[in-house]
Amino acid sequence: MRLPALAALGVFTGLTACAPMSDTAGGAAVDSASARQCLNISQVTNFRQGRHNQLFLRIGRSEVFELVSAGGCTDFDFANQLAIMPDSGGATGARLCVGDTARVYAHGSSETPMACRARITRKLTDEEIAALPDSHRP
Repeated sequence: MRLPALAALGVFTGLTACAPMSDTAGGAAVDSASARQCLNISQVTNFRQGRHNQLFLRIGRSEVFELVSAGGCTDFDFANQLAIMPDSGGATGARLCVGDTARVYAHGSSETPMACRARITRKLTDEEIAALPDSHRP
């Protein structure tokens, strides 16, 4: 007689483990994919280098994303063109989301395009965009 009760308790425990959790421990809330912030590579309209290893991308008219490189992303101030390819491959119209990595290729005054690997770290809020120094704002 105890076996059905234990089985029911196991099913109930399993179902509650799948339920969404609130932010009670001060960390990020576990939520659906709708909260994920993404950009479409083909909609990049401008870019600017921020501090060392930091790159800001303007998406459309109002969105700005920050990328941070693992090294090698320097002198983007002198770049005339920028190409971004997801690390996982894919077409130029691919989507990248916060936390994804990509290859960034910049072509400037030198003949050899500069390439580096960068991670999309965040989408800036309107207030953060306005607070960027003019030299960093794409």
